[in-house]
Amino acid sequence: MTDVGGPDDKSFNATSIAGMERAVKELGISPESKYLQSRQPTDYEKNLQEFVTQGFNQIITVGFLLGLDTAKAAKANPDMKYAIVDYSYPDCFGSAVEGKDCGSASVLPNTLGLTFRTEQAAFLGGYLAAGVSKTKKVGTYGGVQIPPVEDFMWGFEAGVNYWNAKHNDKVELLGWNSKDKKGVFTNTFTDPAKGKEAALSLIDEGADIILPVAGLTGNGTFAAAKEKNALGIGVDTDQCISLPGDCPVILTSIRKNLDNAVFEAIKRLVNGTFEGGTYSGTLENDGVSLAPYHDQASRVSADLQKELDQLKQDVIDGKIDIKALSEQ
Repeated sequence: MTDVGGPDDKSFNATSIAGMERAVKELGISPESKYLQSRQPTDYEKNLQEFVTQGFNQIITVGFLLGLDTAKAAKANPDMKYAIVDYSYPDCFGSAVEGKDCGSASVLPNTLGLTFRTEQAAFLGGYLAAGVSKTKKVGTYGGVQIPPVEDFMWGFEAGVNYWNAKHNDKVELLGWNSKDKKGVFTNTFTDPAKGKEAALSLIDEGADIILPVAGLTGNGTFAAAKEKNALGIGVDTDQCISLPGDCPVILTSIRKNLDNAVFEAIKRLVNGTFEGGTYSGTLENDGVSLAPYHDQASRVSADLQKELDQLKQDVIDGKIDIKALSEQ
């Protein structure tokens, strides 16, 4: 079940639907498996009930906007299996009122949260950016300062720091500091003009590669990069594919592989191992990754790619403490 972005968003919804379609082909689930599009938030509850009424075995919802309604439906239908993309339970903390401000104060036994260790892929992205930068300055900014946004930023900073340590270099990160958790934020996810403004400011300070973690706002980065002969890094999906017109200025993208997560949730249902809790997308299970370099492949030397391959394996093997590196 999509959020209001719809099935043609070339991002969260489209990628999640692709995971379901793969499950139809590879796992033999019914070809009658389908999606319902939510055109406005008032559709969430109605669509969830529609799937229950039609007798589907599992309902997968896409995105944090559906967190409250998914929890309500899961509690009302304990025999139905649910999964939710980029969200997990419990989601009630502090003074939040269960059922009003949040979905559940505890794990829902029939609901699997599909989450992503984005800091792992962002770590590779930071190392890559530091290795490619000509000005020895790279930048990042966020939309709203919330933990999922910060995860990208401190992971990226850790990668820059690790590059400096390995190469005795002094690449500087602008726009975020993990020690004091302060950085540049546009306070919106839907205003590309503000993203362009933030990116131009970082470029004016010397950054030649910018990581925006700001949804649609971040798309303004690529307009700034075109004007100033800089590069941007995409987030969530391969933005060279979702924004082909901007591909010439996109170095890579830090991906949440939502299709693989959705496929895994369905696979667990099929093989009888499905239970509530949390799926964590990592470099090891291909839940997160760096996208191909597309037009910028010539900037990534064979030696740098070899380092990145080793770095990925070191993260998988638990040899690198990304959080500690971010605060050096």
